[in-house]
Amino acid sequence: MGDIAAILTTALGAGLLASVLRLPPLVGFLAAGFALSAAGVSAPPLLDVLASLGVTLLLFGIGLKLDLRVLVRSEVWLTASAHMALTTVVAAAYLGLFGVLGVGLLADQGWQTLLLVGFALSFSSTVFVVKTLEERGGTAALSGRTAIGILIVQDLAAVAFLAATHEDPPSLWAFGLVLLIPAALLVRPLLDHLGHDELRPLFGLVAALVPGYALFEAVGLKGDLGALVVGILLAPHAGSEALSKSLFSIKEILLVGFFLSVGFTGLPTLGELLISAALLLLLPLKAAGFAALLWTRGLRRRTSVRTATTLGNFSEFGLIVAVAAGSGLGEEWLGVLATTVAASFLLSAVVGRHPDAFVELTRRVLPDHPVERLHADDRPIDVGDAEAVVLGMGRVGRAAYERLTRDYGLRVVGVEDFPSRQESLVADGLNVVLGDATDPEFWARMRPHHVQLAVLAMPFHTSNVDALRKLQDSEFAGTVAVVAQYDDDLEQARALGAHTGFQLYDGVGAELADRAADEAGLPRRDGG
Repeated sequence: MGDIAAILTTALGAGLLASVLRLPPLVGFLAAGFALSAAGVSAPPLLDVLASLGVTLLLFGIGLKLDLRVLVRSEVWLTASAHMALTTVVAAAYLGLFGVLGVGLLADQGWQTLLLVGFALSFSSTVFVVKTLEERGGTAALSGRTAIGILIVQDLAAVAFLAATHEDPPSLWAFGLVLLIPAALLVRPLLDHLGHDELRPLFGLVAALVPGYALFEAVGLKGDLGALVVGILLAPHAGSEALSKSLFSIKEILLVGFFLSVGFTGLPTLGELLISAALLLLLPLKAAGFAALLWTRGLRRRTSVRTATTLGNFSEFGLIVAVAAGSGLGEEWLGVLATTVAASFLLSAVVGRHPDAFVELTRRVLPDHPVERLHADDRPIDVGDAEAVVLGMGRVGRAAYERLTRDYGLRVVGVEDFPSRQESLVADGLNVVLGDATDPEFWARMRPHHVQLAVLAMPFHTSNVDALRKLQDSEFAGTVAVVAQYDDDLEQARALGAHTGFQLYDGVGAELADRAADEAGLPRRDGG
């Protein structure tokens, strides 16, 4: 228990330190892994198992939220395919130059090996990207949806590559996996009977690990892909969102193990550090490639750049594949690969704190598109003569919208960044537009000086704070109200300029008492 206690304490301390430095906690977990390894602490045997479970639940959660229509959009499949091809060739040529110069492990490597390494470097980390998007509340925004779609296309390419190069191809029983489709139709109704206690997350764990991970592994396919597929099959049910939320904390804890395990591969030598540094020089080119390709598909400069900075990292899976695929790269590459992946996470986390800074830097090379050439989901938003705007149209946002419309007679527009929810609300007769409230250009297009009241009701506090700052930058002169789950979040919002706010549970008791009294037919006292 001594090593386990040391690992947990170090991980907590490093995560807290990263938060104080305004970095994602995962940066601290990576550093903790390297520090513990340097101190001679051995990784517990179960650490890799916990890390694998975390990744499996992460992909299962992606599946539960995934709209398959995203994958067939050209900005997703075409960008992913073209970027993999270009990165593979450019990276191989770049590494070949070092090989010609006789640099370290790259000396005397054949072009086949260099192309394989280049292919591995073309992958971005699904775990890091999705974790980062979740922390920022960006999974539903256009840039987040596009990034996740590209990651899934990359994962499918990796699965195809492994199947083609593995000594043991997938079993013929793999064709039987198509039976999961009718099985999912039979299982979905169970989601209505799970309640809100331990049965719901337990069902999610079993679904991700048994018909997902274990079944796919049994027929020679990647288990993580199985978890993703099972999540996709359950996604159409209305209870899929609650299922995803029930697994959130479990997944977050398990993913700590993943980031620790990356660091536990050990500290690199000086020679390995130099090669890692050379590999990291490819990151700006990788991000620039994503930005340029997305821009050519009609996305705005900001959307293209934000997506590119999110994907500007290396994948632990892709790099390990290069070592395991019979490329001739030996064990000595493990230190290089672990260092490169971890460093790419650190750099991506720092760059990701201020992605909009790169938007202005790319103005000359990625000029504004004419409106008619913009992607349909990225065009200017017309809010008409709205007097109030509600950002985030979940339960809280919808209730605020209806109260402002019914009781105050205001012309209200709702803003929602989740397409299926926006479509559903419009079908119900509400005036709701699709948009990202954290986008500074959104406020310029909406002309907020015509709006008297802005209600920030998005589910993630970071999104509400970001939107609040964008409101102030746009010189919005109206009243701002914000909802928060925690008292300290509400205090922060007020300190940043919100005029009023509401902690989610503040008014629950009073509202419940009113409803109970009304149902019982009790009269209110005068002045009450």
